[in-house]
Amino acid sequence: MTCSRFLLPLLLILSVEACLSAQELEEGTSYVNGYRGIWFTLGQMSEYGDKYSGGLGTYTAKHRPLAIYDSVADQTFFVYGGTTAPQAKYLLCMIGSYDHATGKCSKPKIVYDKLGVDDPHDNPSIAMDGAGYIWVFVSGRGKKRPGFKFRSKKPHNIDQFILVSEEEMTYPQIWWVEEKGFFHFFTKYTGVRELYFETSRDGLTWTEDQKLAGIKGPAEEKGGHYQVSYHYKDKVATFFSRHPNGNVDKRTNLYYLESPDMGRNWRTVDGKAIGTPVKEVMSPALVKEYASLNKNVYLKDMQFDAQGNPVCLYISSGGHEPGPMNSPREWKVCYWRNGQWHTQKVTTSDHNYDMGSLWLEGTRWTVVAPTEAGPQVFGGGGEVMKFVSEDAGVTWALSSRVTTKSKLNHNYIRKVHGGQSDFLYFWADGNPDDFSRSRLYFADADGQVWQLPYRMRRAWTKPKKNRQR
Repeated sequence: MTCSRFLLPLLLILSVEACLSAQELEEGTSYVNGYRGIWFTLGQMSEYGDKYSGGLGTYTAKHRPLAIYDSVADQTFFVYGGTTAPQAKYLLCMIGSYDHATGKCSKPKIVYDKLGVDDPHDNPSIAMDGAGYIWVFVSGRGKKRPGFKFRSKKPHNIDQFILVSEEEMTYPQIWWVEEKGFFHFFTKYTGVRELYFETSRDGLTWTEDQKLAGIKGPAEEKGGHYQVSYHYKDKVATFFSRHPNGNVDKRTNLYYLESPDMGRNWRTVDGKAIGTPVKEVMSPALVKEYASLNKNVYLKDMQFDAQGNPVCLYISSGGHEPGPMNSPREWKVCYWRNGQWHTQKVTTSDHNYDMGSLWLEGTRWTVVAPTEAGPQVFGGGGEVMKFVSEDAGVTWALSSRVTTKSKLNHNYIRKVHGGQSDFLYFWADGNPDDFSRSRLYFADADGQVWQLPYRMRRAWTKPKKNRQR
């Protein structure tokens, strides 16, 4: 069997024929008969296993968002890194949908066939514009593999996608700002990972890439950053860390920038103008200094409170290797209130790459994350827990256990942008210690879990309720 892909000229329909059997790929379409996540290992091993590995279909925290709710279609559309067959490592950039009226999910569709790539750094992100077109940004990997922008052929519909552009971009974070257009935070590999942004009124014509941050210390030859971003009304913002001398295993510090005018001007949280790109370690953008404490910082999520103040969710730890030597790995929220930054501990977990999401509803704040050790102890992910603060982040308590008695670790719990109570977040499972199948799940506001069907015969199927809680 041969594998082929046809990318037609700009703004023509994309046609994809993936390397699948006739049973796996419906003739004449690119829908697949089930939800199967990608499994991956980085291969950076130490005493307690890989730096990160397992079911990484909803990886990374730096791809944002992965799911959106469309009120016109009354559907949640979500993207993930899928694969061809049980226990396969071959990456397909997938999109699926959940119909809130019927409680059924569609067969997932291939947006882009990665042609043998197995790396979930190439996973997609999703957005919806003001006209209802669905956009999928497929991440590249530096200059080695380009990124791609796709738009649905029809509004509120994922049957066909159009290839809009091919370009250098990694870790796409796409936000539609009403009446303004798209704001796209992303990363370029310039020898290190540096932060950039671009904007567009319609998604078809974009501004030039503009560098946002490239911090290097006085004695350092290299720099680099990771970030999480979000928007509040017209304001776009980002929290980011820095990589001392370009070393991602030493990622540290917490910085914040915001723009009220789609990137024309940038400022600190208290409104002071700041020039970009940010270059200084002790920049006014610095929120909390962790380097002198020998602490790493792993960014997970960002939201705004009801007053438009930013909140960041992250883990701080003693180093990059998995295992007990770098404990405690503390989940923290950092938020701006009454003219200053505050930091509060939420809980702890056993791996730097445990990843969860944050919700802010008035003074009730919620974190859902795999913070309890799962069956693969010291591997990425675990059992999913729900923590709640009733006083806007000051104190936290375990509210409920979302998963229990699991056979595989759950990880990368991803919030639905504009999510509804019956499909609020989704994620994947997998064995971080050994190559395994990876299934996809979603949960409602009460923490009830459904497994997306691993195999599907019909175009729309009701997911299976997970009885183990």
